[in-house]
Amino acid sequence: MLELKEYRGHIRNHRQLCEELSIESGLTREEREKAILTEGYKKWGKDIANHIYGMFAFAIYDTDKDELFCIRDQFGTKPFYYYLTENSELLYGTMIRDIISKDGFKKELNRDLLQIYMSLTYVGGEETFFKGVMKLMPGHYLFFKDGKLEITRYWTPTFNADNDKSLEQWADEIHSTVSEIVTEVKDDDEVAYSFLSGGVDSSYVLAMTDAKVTSSCGYDDERFDESKLAKATADLLERENIRCVVTPQDYFDIVPYVMYNMEQPLGDASAIAFALGCRETAKYTKLCYSGEGSDEFFGGYNMYRNAERYGENLKTFYVGNTNIMKEDEKKRILKTYNEDVLPINLAKKIYEETEGLDPLTKMSDVDIQIWLEGDIYLNVDKMSEAAGLEVRMPLTDMRVFDIASRIPSRHKVTEEQNKVAFRTAAAKVLPEEIAFRKKLGFIVPIRIWLADERYNADVRAKFDSDIAAEFFNVDEIKAIWDEYIGGNSDNWRKVWTIYTFLVWYEEYFVKR
Repeated sequence: MLELKEYRGHIRNHRQLCEELSIESGLTREEREKAILTEGYKKWGKDIANHIYGMFAFAIYDTDKDELFCIRDQFGTKPFYYYLTENSELLYGTMIRDIISKDGFKKELNRDLLQIYMSLTYVGGEETFFKGVMKLMPGHYLFFKDGKLEITRYWTPTFNADNDKSLEQWADEIHSTVSEIVTEVKDDDEVAYSFLSGGVDSSYVLAMTDAKVTSSCGYDDERFDESKLAKATADLLERENIRCVVTPQDYFDIVPYVMYNMEQPLGDASAIAFALGCRETAKYTKLCYSGEGSDEFFGGYNMYRNAERYGENLKTFYVGNTNIMKEDEKKRILKTYNEDVLPINLAKKIYEETEGLDPLTKMSDVDIQIWLEGDIYLNVDKMSEAAGLEVRMPLTDMRVFDIASRIPSRHKVTEEQNKVAFRTAAAKVLPEEIAFRKKLGFIVPIRIWLADERYNADVRAKFDSDIAAEFFNVDEIKAIWDEYIGGNSDNWRKVWTIYTFLVWYEEYFVKR
C-alpha cells in the first residue's frame, strides 16, 4: 500500500495523467493529485517526475516494502528537507519548522554556512543553517529504508544549441509552448489574479492568461515606483489593477515575520516587498500567477552581456547573481572563519558539467541550479504560503526550459538587448515598447531607507547587540555601517545581509 506522506505543488498535465492512469473524474484537486502521485508511483516508480509537468515536492511511503521515497521537481520550486537523527530515524518535510519540532531533533547552528550567506545573501547548496537539516536538491530523489539513506540525481540541465533556426522560429516555438501551458495552470472553476510589474515577464504572463485582475507593488517615491508602468500595461490589456503601496515603516516592521516564515535568512531586499505584496493580494484571491524563470532560462540579466568578456575566468568567481563579500573581508568581519568553506565550491560541479559550452550558458546554468533554488523560488514559496496565497509560475516549466536549452546564445543576449528570443515571442501579444522595455528588476528604495533614523533603529541596535558580538567583530561591521551612513550607499547590501541574519537568528535561536 502506498501512502502520500507529504506533498506541496500543482500538477499541470493532470488531465492527461488522469486518463493515462485511469483516475476517475469528479475528484477534488486534492484527491486528484493524491491519486496521480500514488498511482503514478505505482506505475513509474522513481521515474515519476519524467511524467509530471508542474511544481512538486512529495514523499510516498510504501508500507509493504517499509520504504520511503521523496522527490523534488527539476527546478526546486517547492522545498524539501530531511534530517537523520542519532537513532537513524528520518525526519522530513516541506517545512523546516515541522522537522525541528519533532522528537530526536537537536537544534544546532551550522555556523560555517554564514560564510556562504555573507557572499550570496541566501543559503546556496544542500546544507541549511540548522546543522544536519539538509535540502533535497532540485532534480533529486531520496530512498530511505532500514535506516539507510540513498540520494540520486534524476535530472541535470543540459544545453545543446540548435543553430539551424531563425530568431523568429524560436519566438514562434516559445509562444506556442507558453500558449499550451497557460491552458493547464488552473482549473476552469479557479479564478487567478496575476502579479504585474513593469517588466516583460509578468506582462507576457498576463497577456497570455485569463487573469482579470493584476496586483502590483509601488512606492510613494516616484524614482522607484514601477507600478505606473504596471497600471499602464493592465489598462492596455483591459485588466483591473490593485496597487500595494510599500511604505518604509511597513517594510521594516515586517522583517521579523519574513525571516521567521522564510525559515532561513534571506538578504534579498525584494523579498520584504514581495511579502507585503502577497499579504495584500491574499485579501482578494487565493491564487495568483507570477513570471519567474525566464530570466535564467533566456538570458534576462544585464550582467549576462559581459559573459564573453569573462570567458574561462568565470569558474574562478561566478557563483550566481549575487556575490557581495570577498573572502578577505569575511575574514576580517567574522569571529570564526573556515578556509575550506568557499562559495565557489558550490559551482565547481556545474562548471564541470558545462565544460566546452559558451560563457553565457555557463552563467545561466549556475543561476538555474543555485540562485533560482536558493533565492527566487524559496522567496515565492515561503512568502505566498505564509500569506495563504498560492502562486503558480507558467514560465517555470520543463517544456519552456527545453526550448531555452536549445536556443543559441546569440538569440538570447546581444550587446544592446537581453532575452531577445523571449521578448520577440512576447511582442506577438504586447506592444514592442513593453516587450523590449529595459529590465528594471524589482526595485526597493532600501538603499535610501536604511540611512533614515526614523526607520533604522533596529538595524543599529542589532549591529551593537550581544548576538552580533557572538558572530562578528563588531568594530568591523560598525565600520561598514559608518561608511554606509557616511555616503557609500553601495554598502547597503552588506548592511542588509548582516541585519537579516541577525533578525533570523533571534527568531529561531533566541526567542524560541
